[in-house]
Amino acid sequence: MELRVLRYFYTVAREGNITRAAQLLHVTQPTLSRQLMQLEEELGTVLFHRIVLTEDGMLLKRRAQELLELADKTQKEFQSREELSGEIAIGCGETCNMAYLSDLMVSFREEHPLVRFRVYSASADEAKDRMESGLLDLGLLMEPVDLSRYHTVPMPCRERWCALVREDCPLAALPSVTPEDLAPYPLLLSWREQVLDMLGRWLGEELFHRVTVAARYNLINNAAVMVHSGMGAALTLDRGFAPHPGLRNVPLSPALESGAVLAWKQGQTRSRTVEQFIWHIKSARL
Repeated sequence: MELRVLRYFYTVAREGNITRAAQLLHVTQPTLSRQLMQLEEELGTVLFHRIVLTEDGMLLKRRAQELLELADKTQKEFQSREELSGEIAIGCGETCNMAYLSDLMVSFREEHPLVRFRVYSASADEAKDRMESGLLDLGLLMEPVDLSRYHTVPMPCRERWCALVREDCPLAALPSVTPEDLAPYPLLLSWREQVLDMLGRWLGEELFHRVTVAARYNLINNAAVMVHSGMGAALTLDRGFAPHPGLRNVPLSPALESGAVLAWKQGQTRSRTVEQFIWHIKSARL
C-alpha cells in the first residue's frame, strides 16, 4: 500500500466527491477511480458504496489520516538541516499552564523563526496515545496521569478543583462546597479514569457510590453548556473565570489541586528542533 494511494483515498473520503478530489489531487477522474479500485482489491474489501464510506472505509480513513500526518511530519523534520526549522507537534489539555507554554513558544520562535508549532487540544490520555503513535512530539498533560514511560518538566501553575454551578443554584451562594453539599445534586464528572478515581477519593467511597452521575465529559466548555442547561454540577478545574455567563466556580472543601507537566516519550528518537525546544523549556525552569 503506497502513501500516494492512501492520500488519494483520504482526499476522496474527506471531500465526498470524486470529481472535486481529482481536481485537488491534479489527476484525472478515471485515474483516481482506477487507483481506488486497485486499493479495494489489495485490501480485499469494499471501501465506498456510491462514494459513501463503508464501515471498512471509515476505519481506513482514520488510519490513513494518522499515517499521512506522520509521513508529512517526518518529511518536515528532514527539510532544511542547516538552520533550525520544522514543526513541533504538542498535545495540550485545558490548563492555565498553556499561557506559560505559549510564552516559551514565542521566545523560541524569536530565536528560530522557521520553526512552527502544531497544537492539538486533547485530554492527557488522548495526547499520550498520539505520542505513542508518533503523531505528537510533546504533551502538556494534566495530573493525575501515569508518567512511567515519559520524561517530564513540571509546569509552574497548580489549579484548584471546583464545582461549576448555575448562579441560581443554592451551591453558588456557598464560599466552598463539601462532598455532603454535593450529595443531592446530579454530577458531571471527567471521563478520564485516573481523574475519576481522584474525585472518588475526595467524595469518599460511600458517597461516591451514592451520588447520581448525570454525564461524563472531556472538554470543560462542553460541561459548562450542560451545567447551564440544568443537567447538574460539574466538578472541574477552576480556570479563574466562569466559562459561560450565568455560571459560578465554587471551590471544593477540603481543597483539591492538580498540577501539569510537559512530557515526551522515553527512548524515542526526536528531531533536533524538538530537542532544542525541550532544552529551551528546561532552561526556563532552572
